Amino acid sequence: MTTHEAHLAEAVAIAHRNVAEGGSPYGAVIVKDGTVLARAANTIHRTNDPTDHAEMVALREASRAIGRDLAGAIMYASGQPCPMCHAAMRLAGFREGYFAYAAEEAETYGAGSAAIYGELCRPLAEQPMRLGQMRPEGESPYPAWAARRAEA
Repeated sequence: MTTHEAHLAEAVAIAHRNVAEGGSPYGAVIVKDGTVLARAANTIHRTNDPTDHAEMVALREASRAIGRDLAGAIMYASGQPCPMCHAAMRLAGFREGYFAYAAEEAETYGAGSAAIYGELCRPLAEQPMRLGQMRPEGESPYPAWAARRAEA
């Protein structure tokens, strides 16, 4: 068994344990430079926080341990990361990840978010959640943010 396979098997084992404890079938493991930074299960059933996907819980734990930049880290997830988790991984600097089960398979069991990927590719006016821009008067916060970064 390769190292990748071993870490992915651990993510799947976490998912199985989570189901046995009343949670959903998702587990994640984050590894950087051969060291496991975080192991997590989806904890929505305990916290009622819809962002507590296994990948997000693991990202938070790993970020607290080594800082925000997780470039070079690898995500191993039992299921295909949803758009939120996928985006968070990218924002954290991940360039590599592996999952065991596709979102389409999860959908057949009433889990997963495969449809959201397609919805987010459609123009805003065609998406099921209304999202529109309302620009207030005054200056945007972006110039001040860019200036602060330039000073650093």
